[in-house]
Amino acid sequence: MTTTELPQLSPKDFSSDQEVRWCPGCGDYAILKAVQKTLADLGVRTEDTVFISGIGCASRFPYYMSTFGFHTIHGRAPAIATGVKLANPELDVWVITGDGDGLSIGGNHMLHLLRRNVNVQVILFNNEVYGLTKGQYSPTSRRGFRSPSTPMGSIDNPIAPGAFALGVGARFVARSIDTLTPHLIGVLKRAHEHVGTSFVEVFQNCVVFNDGAFAAFTEKGIGPEQQLHLEHGKPMLFGKERNRGIRLRPGTIALEAVTLGEAGVGMEDLLVHDERDHALAQLLVSMRPPALPVALGVIHCDPAPSYEREALAQLGPKSVSQLDLNELLRKGRTWMIGG
Repeated sequence: MTTTELPQLSPKDFSSDQEVRWCPGCGDYAILKAVQKTLADLGVRTEDTVFISGIGCASRFPYYMSTFGFHTIHGRAPAIATGVKLANPELDVWVITGDGDGLSIGGNHMLHLLRRNVNVQVILFNNEVYGLTKGQYSPTSRRGFRSPSTPMGSIDNPIAPGAFALGVGARFVARSIDTLTPHLIGVLKRAHEHVGTSFVEVFQNCVVFNDGAFAAFTEKGIGPEQQLHLEHGKPMLFGKERNRGIRLRPGTIALEAVTLGEAGVGMEDLLVHDERDHALAQLLVSMRPPALPVALGVIHCDPAPSYEREALAQLGPKSVSQLDLNELLRKGRTWMIGG
């Protein structure tokens, strides 16, 4: 038997022939390029890959990928992705969503995808605004945010995507920034490696309707002082000089930022990141500048059997393609209704 070695694909091979139509300067361009580079590095095949989206700026994504894709309706991408994965578990499924699509009308669907642990990757583009519909406030918009739908300022308490994911039982939660390309690619590779639902929040700048929303930790020169890049098993260090760290405030379960060498603080006082520690992950996703840096990277990773594998195991030796719908409908307790 002769085997043919398949050629290594490049990022360009994952790019479709469609014109990319986002606003100039939009962070979505950087995320698109990072995803295409990630897939090429992973050596996946275009014919085995599916991108599923809902509605919003981010949801144009499937058009720009030379893979299978499905642009669904508002908020329903997690439900469609679950069906695709159950029908063909061998497909590599990615869900592309935004903070509005995924956490407002799609919040209930997202909840069930995460708690079920379906083996898909979710990338949630968080720009804290509804960009496609011209700047209304979203579930992640901060209190006081002025928009066409909140002209006097939002009075809603915003959702923290990472806290939401952890709260409903997500087994993998990570964060990155649209323009931190090497970091984002690394996070996406870890998400792909994880068996079960991977939830990746990407802080994405909307240059038109919410420009600079994350400037407090993304501006050039500020990043090192306001970003904590997590590494499993490593002390939580940050700062340009790598001389600042995170510890538990003595006598409490609250986090605080400290400077090494001040007030007798040493490396032994710093927290060591443990991706499996759910309680620690909840503390990390709540950190906010300027008092604390933003936690980036893999915040929580605690694998468990995936939903579709457990569901299909109940079918026994038959595959989905071998099932007879007529047989299934008449299996078990059935009855006829007479005239």
